[in-house]
Amino acid sequence: MFKKVLIAEDFQDTNAGIVSALSNKLNIHELQEELYCDKAFNRVKVAQANGAPFELLITDLLFKENHIDRKLTSGVDLIKAVKAIQPSIKIIVNSMEENPSKVKSLFKEQHIDGYVCKGRHSLNELTTAILEVYQNNIYLSPQINMASNQHIIELDEFDISILTELANGLSKKEIAEKFKQNNITPNSESTIDKRVSKLFDDFGAKNSTQLIAILTRDGLI
Repeated sequence: MFKKVLIAEDFQDTNAGIVSALSNKLNIHELQEELYCDKAFNRVKVAQANGAPFELLITDLLFKENHIDRKLTSGVDLIKAVKAIQPSIKIIVNSMEENPSKVKSLFKEQHIDGYVCKGRHSLNELTTAILEVYQNNIYLSPQINMASNQHIIELDEFDISILTELANGLSKKEIAEKFKQNNITPNSESTIDKRVSKLFDDFGAKNSTQLIAILTRDGLI
């Protein structure tokens, strides 16, 4: 599990609620919170300079104006600034925004790893998102309408390798064996099964044939 996480959210009560929920549910060694984007960015810089960088940033998108002068005025500004100095950091956006096209741009242009819609069950969902992102998976809130926005999910090389073999007619067991022979990792049948199941969910497919058809239609493979 992530050992060092930074939360950027401009409502103190929301910050406290997230910290409390994650502390109770996940074994995160260090949780820090910040109300302003500039201060959150400074925390990232200091942590990196001290050789103890944050592994995950959880940020809102909207930060209300106040009397404090700001260079970074939004979550997107914060993400860009943080990615510029620490490209490998994982990022989850936790926001009220539900516009699929705007969410899509966050994945495509800002290279975020997860998106959670704030709501009645968002703390539980945020926990799920953290677990998924820790496993190097992409997480997208079920509230976002995927039907007309399939391209929100970015396929990585591992996904494409699996899908290519599925398209060639190989079973998941046969793919695992082929990956082992070619020193492609991870290569366990259970890992491949989980990845394929997640792709089924992401793209609304019921079987491998339908999944390949959807991805081919949308130009993703």
